[in-house]
Order: sequence, then structure tokens, then C-alpha cells
Amino acid sequence: MFFAQEAVQLEHPVHGPGFTANEIQELLSLLQSPSPTENSGSRGSNQAVYSIDERKRRRMVSNRESARRSRWRKKKHLEDLTQQLNRLKIQNRELQNRLGSIINQSHVLWRENSRLMSESVALKARLSDLRLVLAAMNAMRQAR
Repeated sequence: MFFAQEAVQLEHPVHGPGFTANEIQELLSLLQSPSPTENSGSRGSNQAVYSIDERKRRRMVSNRESARRSRWRKKKHLEDLTQQLNRLKIQNRELQNRLGSIINQSHVLWRENSRLMSESVALKARLSDLRLVLAAMNAMRQAR
């Protein structure tokens, strides 16, 4: 065949949606197995049974790997959501602190505005009194 009959050893495990070491071994063994044209007679029926069992086994392995990847994606998604939750909690705390500070500034400004309004009313009353005194003084001058 095309490949030597030696086992392939991977130095690094395959992560993510790629093939596992077992799947690679299976693929290589399929490539190394005799082609259907090389089968003859009774060996063909044994090969068909073997192929069905082999397909079931490969499908089971594939399903397990798919489930593993699905669990990994779910775990990664949960980790991402947890990180996002922590970021949002920090952001929420910062916004609450800013809001508290703005509310405090607002109270200070309301008190200052209230004081200035009272002072304005008092000054207007004083100005009115001064105008009355001035008008009275002018009237007395004209009367003389």
C-alpha cells in the first residue's frame, strides 16, 4: 500500500474541532486497508460485516468527539458569560458610584440655588425699600 505499517504518534494533542489522535489512527488504518477490488469470494461478506461494525464504531467515536467539543464550547461560553458578568458588575458599581456623586453634587447645587433665591428676594425687598426712601426724600426736597 501507500503507507508503512508503523503507528503514528502525535507529539501534541489536537484541540478544538480538529481530529483526535484516535480519529487520525482510524483514518490511516482505512487508507492502509485493502481496497474493495482486492477482496474475493467469502472474504467479501466478512468485509461487509466488518465495515458495518467498523462504521458503527467510527460513528460512536465521532459522536463522542462531537459531544466532547460541544461540552468544551458550552464550558467556554459559560466562562465568557462569567467574565462578561464580572465586567458588567464592575461597570455597574462604577456607574452607581458616579450616580451617587452626581446626586450629592445636585443636592449641593439645590441648596446653593435655594440660598441664592432667598438672597435675591431679600435684595429685591431692600431695593424696593431704598426706592421708597429715595422717592420720599425727593418729594420732601420738592416740597421745600
